[in-house]
Amino acid sequence: MFFVKELKHTINLHPSYFGPQTAEYILNKLHADVEGTCSGRLGYIIAVLGILETGKGTIQPGTGMAEFIVRYRAIVYRPFKGETVDGVVGNVNKMGFFAEVGPLNVFVSSHLIPPDMKFDPNANPPCFSNPEEQVSIERNARVRLKIVGTRVDATEIFAIGTIREDYLGLIEA
Repeated sequence: MFFVKELKHTINLHPSYFGPQTAEYILNKLHADVEGTCSGRLGYIIAVLGILETGKGTIQPGTGMAEFIVRYRAIVYRPFKGETVDGVVGNVNKMGFFAEVGPLNVFVSSHLIPPDMKFDPNANPPCFSNPEEQVSIERNARVRLKIVGTRVDATEIFAIGTIREDYLGLIEA
């Protein structure tokens, strides 16, 4: 699920960037520092929408660098248990497959795949297939899955998914 959050970030700026374009340097550094990162508590920071407030910089003794505390708004992605999402299959093996849902990797175990779909190691590329319906889940296939669990670390989110329910599975192009 996507949210707009107000966040804070501390930026250290070298003295060579002091001048009329300091605000532009702070914005560029903020984008470079936080976009694409993951805070386990908040989720993945997708994009910075804008700076709300830039605190007065304090000079760090001995280095001459200035420390700015920046309040900003950002779009964050945080997956939840029970959420249905669309993803692209990245890797398939006999244990299951990994699907990429934006920045999140979701593992779908072979136990959470319908029983009529069997792993075919001889196929090129390896896939889970159902010969009766001529359906196969292979690399780069689009799938709809339901998140059944998440685990949050300090800098990463892990998820487990299922396609063993109605209206889940391969999405036809």
